[in-house]
Amino acid sequence: MITEGNISDIRIAKDKLNIKPDSIYCFDRAYTDLELWSNIDFSKSYFVTKLKNNLKYTVLGQHLEAMKDGILSDEKITLENKKYEKNLRMIRFLDEKSDEVVSIVTNNFKLSAKTIVQIYKTRWQIEIFFRWIKQNLQIKTFLGTSKNAVMSQVWIAMIYYLLLTYIKYQSKYEKSLFYLHRIIKEALLSRLTLIDLLSATPARISDFKIKEFQLVFW
Repeated sequence: MITEGNISDIRIAKDKLNIKPDSIYCFDRAYTDLELWSNIDFSKSYFVTKLKNNLKYTVLGQHLEAMKDGILSDEKITLENKKYEKNLRMIRFLDEKSDEVVSIVTNNFKLSAKTIVQIYKTRWQIEIFFRWIKQNLQIKTFLGTSKNAVMSQVWIAMIYYLLLTYIKYQSKYEKSLFYLHRIIKEALLSRLTLIDLLSATPARISDFKIKEFQLVFW
């Protein structure tokens, strides 16, 4: 949804989110809102989110013994804030990439701790996807300010990203998406086939007579 900049994401989530029963909603701690959590729980759905540092809670006991797969603890907690009175489940795990201990909370007591962690990590992939688009496709700079102009630019950027991913997958291209993006960007106005671009080596650059390729391969 596209709104004015002074409207918070939380407000949109609370007013517009069509909560479906038996679904799992995963979001970051910026969406910490006990009313939203209650709405999801009341709709017989589940949420998974990172625990906000200033959210005070009391540990009621261990939910399940969990000392494998990077899971450090799996506990039952209750919030000191009475806006959400039901018990919650807090899972702490070690993120190997950042070497950070991450605490996530959920109202789902059925799934294994490993599965809950995997659900939360899947949300990271969405963040990486949009971060790549913003950083590499200049999506922060809009050519127009109308809703149609903004949506058109976002869709074009996403389509381009997915096409790059598809090309990389189908061709088994070994280098990164950013590397592939740079090659296509520099050779966009040149008469070269996609196969030539993907198989290009520093020795063959002079054959293409594209000096810009040196920026990519050096």
